[in-house]
Parts: sequence; C-alpha cells; structure tokens
Amino acid sequence: MYGGDEVSAIVLDLGSHTCKAGYAGEEAPKAVFPSVVGSIDQMEVDATETENNSGSAVDPKNNSKSLDSDKAKGKRKLYVGSQSLGYRRDHMEVLSPIKDGVVVDWDAVEGIWDHAFRECLLVDPKEHPMLLAEPSSNTQQQRERTTELMFEKYKVPALFLAKNAVLTSFASGRATSLVVDGGGGSTTVAPVHDGYVLQKAVLSSPIGGEFLTDCLTKSLESKGMTIKPRYSFKRKETRPGEFQVVDVDFPNTTESYRLYSQRIIASDIKECVCRSPDTPYDEIAYSNIPMTSYELPDGQTIEIGADRFKIPDILFNPSLAQTIPGMEHFAEIAPAVRGLPQMVIESINKCDVDIRRELFSSILLAGGTASMQQLKERLEKDMLEESPQAARVKVLVAGNSTERRFSVWIGGSILASLGSFQQMWFSKAEYEEHGASYIQRKCP
Repeated sequence: MYGGDEVSAIVLDLGSHTCKAGYAGEEAPKAVFPSVVGSIDQMEVDATETENNSGSAVDPKNNSKSLDSDKAKGKRKLYVGSQSLGYRRDHMEVLSPIKDGVVVDWDAVEGIWDHAFRECLLVDPKEHPMLLAEPSSNTQQQRERTTELMFEKYKVPALFLAKNAVLTSFASGRATSLVVDGGGGSTTVAPVHDGYVLQKAVLSSPIGGEFLTDCLTKSLESKGMTIKPRYSFKRKETRPGEFQVVDVDFPNTTESYRLYSQRIIASDIKECVCRSPDTPYDEIAYSNIPMTSYELPDGQTIEIGADRFKIPDILFNPSLAQTIPGMEHFAEIAPAVRGLPQMVIESINKCDVDIRRELFSSILLAGGTASMQQLKERLEKDMLEESPQAARVKVLVAGNSTERRFSVWIGGSILASLGSFQQMWFSKAEYEEHGASYIQRKCP
C-alpha cells in the first residue's frame, strides 16, 4: 500500500492560473507557481544564445516520449516557474497550456510537471503515487493522455484522478455540496452528491479572475493610467530617499510577455482594492465614491474610484464588461454568459428534487476569486432574493485565504492520506494489464 509512513503520495493541482504541488497529509502545497510557460523558439533565435538559467529551463527535445508530431515544438526552450518567468528574455512568448479547462499544449504541461517534481519538490516520480486534480468536465481523451504520460514517461507506481469539485467539497468536510469555483480562466458551478459530481448539472462561465484583471487593466488605461511592467524601467536614487524613474527599451520583448508582466501588477491591484458592491452596480450611485490610492512599482500613485466595485460586479452582471473601453469584443458572447446567482440556481434545478434543499444550504465558494471582499455576502443576498421561498440558502467560504485558494489541493491532500482510500489507486500493474482506458472505471 502507498499510505502510512513509508511513501507519501504527491498531490498535483494544475489550474488555469497556478500549479499547486505537495505531499499528501500536509496542510498546504509545498510549491505554488504560475501555470504558464515562457517559450523561446530556437529556430528564430541565434544558436549562440546559451543562457545559464538556474536549472529551471526544460528542454522538450530530451523527452523521448514526446507525443506531438509538430517538429517545431522540439526546437523550443521552455521556462517554468515564477523566477524563470520574472526574468525578461528576448523573443520569449508566454503561453498557457490550458484553454477552457482543456490541455492544448502537452509539451508545456510536461514542462510544468517536470518543474514541480525536479525543481520544487525534489522527488523522483517513480517512487510516489500521484493524485491529480482534474476539471469536473474533463474528457476521456484528456484523462487517457494524462494516464499514459504518468505511467510511461514518469513511471509512477500508482495514479488517481479526482474531480476539482469533489476535492473542494472534501476539504470542507462535506460529501454533498454545490461548489462555486472561481478560477483564473473560468468560473465553474458543480453539484457534488455523496462524493460524485453530477455531470448533467455542471455549468461554466468564461468570467474568471484573469478576465476581471483584464477588465481592470483596460478600464485604468482608458482613464490615462498606464501600468508599466517591472522590466520596462529603472529607478535611480538622485538624493537619499528620492528616486528618478528611467524608462528602458527592449525592442525584442514579445507582446505576450508584456501582457503577462502587466497582469501580475493589475492582479495585485484587484486583490488589494476591489470588493463586491452590496447592491447591483449603478454608474450614477457610485460616481462620488471615495478614491483609494495604490502605489505602482514605478513609484507612481494612482487613484481608483468606482472601478473598485464595477469590476467585481461583472461576476453578477456580465454585460457590464461591454461598457469598458477595449472590452467590446466580449459583446459576441455576452448574451450567453449568465451571472453567478443565475448559474447557481440553474445548476441546482438540473439536479434531482430530493437533493435541492441540501444543495441550497451548502453552497461552497472556492478558488482565488472567492477571496474577493464581500463576495460571499453579495451572493447570499442575491440568492435569497432569487431562490424559492422554502429554500434555506447558506453560502459557505473557508476562514482564511490559503484554504480558499488551495481548497482543491487540500481536499486531495486529505483524500490521498486516508487509510480507506489506499485500495482506490490505479496501479502500474493494472495499467499494464488493462491500458489507459481503464482509468474510466477506476476513477469515474
């Protein structure tokens, strides 16, 4: 068996915004780093560039099991982890391997896993069973590909794929709940009953943390406030305590790297100043709201007013995004995007009548966006107005931000360390006997 003192399982949660990795049985992940990768196409860069980068660069050319037929992918160098991405390089594109919860670049995912095992946890995957978190609506094809890579490339002794919503539910000590997961790339509402996701009632919206960050950036830019990425300036001390900002020009910086660097700062602004309004956002009512100041890395102080409330309210009223200059393209999909309370009610109504009451009374808020101030109170208020009279609405949220942000990982850590779970693993012997498709039976 894989439990007990001898070998601890590794729990991996590769989200659309961050990757969380650590040992089962622990309270928080050991490693948390961005789930985007820096990529330099070696064909367009001088072969003389042999940069020594503290071992965090992953070269997919060494992957004998590379499953992509595209030869160009073998010619690129990947940079993974906050430190590697924080260092600006000429021609480096920033790519996200996950789009709408689906892996679109397996090379990059391998690079992220390699970084987690070899750079962060310093473990040999051959020696540890792996519990991987997966989206609630993951396809069979994606699950089989993950299984093949884990057993064939990483030679893991055992594997288990667990649904995000189920792990979040377990983290809060519940087997039945309605999980509202505000991730980086999307917001997902998934009902969990007795430890299983009710697939027919899973709903998703493209409005996640990164979408809100982009809305904030565009709104600030429209008011003449520009966020300078950290690499684009230097601060020189002219007199003790006085600094002069000097712009630095790097013509070979890619647009994707500039946006990535800007997004890091904008995301911090959002987390520091934004909060959900108590009532639906109204332009006139919030026009005289007191300003909140924020100091940018270049020393410039900006004043943020109504945007503090407008941006979070997009979760409840998605059509607000169209009113932000530069976000007009959202108009194409806006009619199909529902607000958070509507998604919750629609999801509950797709479930059996017998469990609806229980779901209404255990709505779990999780994910990075769940840390937004006043979000719980606002959702509870809107739900009370829109739900049936008989329903006892209760929105639950973990007490500290670590538990909110890492609820999926924490659920995995609890599950993989349970004695009763040990016979659930999909072992290497079973894989060799039945093949990758058997994962559907072992991890339904």
